[in-house]
Amino acid sequence: MGTRILVVDDSSTMRRIISKSLIELSIDPEDITHAVDGLDALEKLKLANSFDLILTDWNMPEMNGLELVNKLRKIPESARTPIVMITTEGNKKDVIEALKSGVNNYILKPFTSETLKVKLLPVLSGLK
Repeated sequence: MGTRILVVDDSSTMRRIISKSLIELSIDPEDITHAVDGLDALEKLKLANSFDLILTDWNMPEMNGLELVNKLRKIPESARTPIVMITTEGNKKDVIEALKSGVNNYILKPFTSETLKVKLLPVLSGLK
């Protein structure tokens, strides 16, 4: 079993793009789990027990990414799990709020797979 990653985004296209980029980074497709919003992510976390990395969108129905991060940081199994926010919310106030909530890194949409690589490689290398 390799690095287990949870990709949380309400857009199936975005989940596919992120997964494709992860596979290019040598992540086994079997180790990538998708969730459509924060509530779905929490359910997947219960089933899997833990993930090595969580990539989440901010704007989603049911439970947004910031609410998800706040909940994850209170769960012992995910309190230290690296979380990267991938979002269109780029103003300084939002970035600061996300970082204060416990996000480890921040990627603005739209992004290239190269940007994703640059932001994720330090996080992924810290997991090995």
